[in-house]
Amino acid sequence: MAVQKRSVMLWILRILAALIMLQTLFYKFSGAEESIYIFSKLGIEPWGRIATGIGELIASVLILIPATTVFGAILGTGLMSGAIFFHLTRLGIVVKDDSGQLFVYAVLVFGSCVILAWVGRWQVFNLFKKQKNRFVDRVRGSGL
Repeated sequence: MAVQKRSVMLWILRILAALIMLQTLFYKFSGAEESIYIFSKLGIEPWGRIATGIGELIASVLILIPATTVFGAILGTGLMSGAIFFHLTRLGIVVKDDSGQLFVYAVLVFGSCVILAWVGRWQVFNLFKKQKNRFVDRVRGSGL
């Protein structure tokens, strides 16, 4: 029963993070006034807005695929770290009278991604272990 609860909780975190990031894509890709304002204030409009949107799209898709969740979560953690940093340093928590909604979304996605990355950290370690073993096998096989 505990394993089932854990699985359900991880799916809730996956869906929460992915939905929030996917929901903001419309605003980034359509050039909505709020998105243009934010990225102009940061001095990275339009390329920063588009690049961030592409990053969030990739992170969302990776998060929803169980085999790649940890990699999407790592990407999402990085993206949301940037969002939180800029909210705290240049944008403010409240942006264009949004009552802090964008900041809260960034914190929710960040927290979800940190948990998902921590839970799936073994996938990253196993990947590096496999790559190391392949390298060692090649070196041994080449007679060096």
